[in-house]
Amino acid sequence: MLNRLSTILGIPGDHPQRLLFGGLAVVSMLLIWAGIGFQAWWLMGVPAVLAVLWLTAVDFRRVFFLMIACLPLSIETELPGGFSTDFPSEQLMWLLTLCGVGWLLRNVRAVDARFVRHPLTIGLILHLIWISISVLTSQDVYVSLKYLLAKGWYVIVFYCLAAHLLRTEKDFKEFFWWFLIPLLIAVLSVFIRHAAINFSFQDVAYVMGPFFRNHVMYACLLAIFLPFIWYATYWYRRWSKMWWFLVITIAFLLVAINFAYTRAAYVALAAAVGIYWIMRWRLMKMALLGFALVLGIFITFVGTRDNWLEFAPDYEKAITHTRFDNLLEATTKLEDISTMERVYRWVAATYMIKERPITGFGPGNFYFYYTKYTVSSFKTYVSDNPEHSGIHNYYLMTAVEQGLPGMVIFILFSVLVMLYGERVFHRSPPGWRRRMVTASVMCFILIDLLMLMNDLVETDKIGSLFFMSVAMLVNLDLNGRMKGNTDLRD
Repeated sequence: MLNRLSTILGIPGDHPQRLLFGGLAVVSMLLIWAGIGFQAWWLMGVPAVLAVLWLTAVDFRRVFFLMIACLPLSIETELPGGFSTDFPSEQLMWLLTLCGVGWLLRNVRAVDARFVRHPLTIGLILHLIWISISVLTSQDVYVSLKYLLAKGWYVIVFYCLAAHLLRTEKDFKEFFWWFLIPLLIAVLSVFIRHAAINFSFQDVAYVMGPFFRNHVMYACLLAIFLPFIWYATYWYRRWSKMWWFLVITIAFLLVAINFAYTRAAYVALAAAVGIYWIMRWRLMKMALLGFALVLGIFITFVGTRDNWLEFAPDYEKAITHTRFDNLLEATTKLEDISTMERVYRWVAATYMIKERPITGFGPGNFYFYYTKYTVSSFKTYVSDNPEHSGIHNYYLMTAVEQGLPGMVIFILFSVLVMLYGERVFHRSPPGWRRRMVTASVMCFILIDLLMLMNDLVETDKIGSLFFMSVAMLVNLDLNGRMKGNTDLRD
């Protein structure tokens, strides 16, 4: 029986892996029997761990795609000692980090020097270097070191390994399907549970578990993955079964986003259309300058003569709303509790930045120090922050935790990705490469926009796509240069 199964798996009869596979099968059966006999059910999970370890020894590429499949279905789990993890995706990240480091040590000469020297890679390395510096000066080094380690395995797995494994259109297809099918399973679970209570706005947070922390993460994940689904429709002949499947999937996800009642996701969908035309008409520099100008004018106005005090909410009116139309109305009047709680924390952030403008309070430390910098006139009913959530603006959080240089480095990295994205788009001939560039850049920019109101990069579901979209863009850039593509006028 073992011989037949190993043959099916493609392991030759005289291959050492056959002996390893046979031993694994025997140990797994013994563990399952022991688990049943002693009612120690955790023993029955050991074979799965052993199977993953065996798969890692045979071909860690398969483990990488297994991890991709686990991302939409991962569950945030609290651990003793103040730790938390995303199960099982984060455990696979740890394993793949070791694999990546091991592969690098064995194949240093095989590393593409162009990838290492690429401006986007250098920008990401500078970002990591400054995080390391801010860890050394942190108010709580232990917390900041945990942050740095987590950031490290995110970059190793979702940038370095992804760049190694996602090179061709076939690789992109594999990534897409390994992510999409589990995502649809998770969305169907939420959608069915939500439909059972008539898509209630008041209970939208309840139906998100166990796969999503909240409705914001759920809706934003669907919004940023839609460009890849749009791109995938070009793989198949129009009106074919697979084409219809993807078109119906897009429609279904749009409906799911609608019933997630997340304002940021609605804005992202509208922005996605604009991003495409900005890139196509070579307006990225102008759009970035315009955005910076508007933001600069707003910050100048708010910071002059204590004008920021005019945004202080009415404590009795800044409440949680049970109807979505009331929430939208309250948002325009600055009476929505979630918006005003953000302002409450942003005000605290400005005082924190003034106190430690160079290296900040240390990565991961915002929650532990912000309360004494808050202003009582901006307080809301949820300001006690029982869920230990962050500042809800990734750029401000970076400035608070890593200092203003840290924020500037991260913004410059993001701007560089956008400018390179436009450049690679116009260098690529019409076809799969240009569409893949479009999907990757749109995904990245949408995450950047969403981070104006949320902290998303530190989550496995969205942070993974943030780094992978950059890795794909770098590979597409290098691939295009190798084929000698020049700037193409549309």
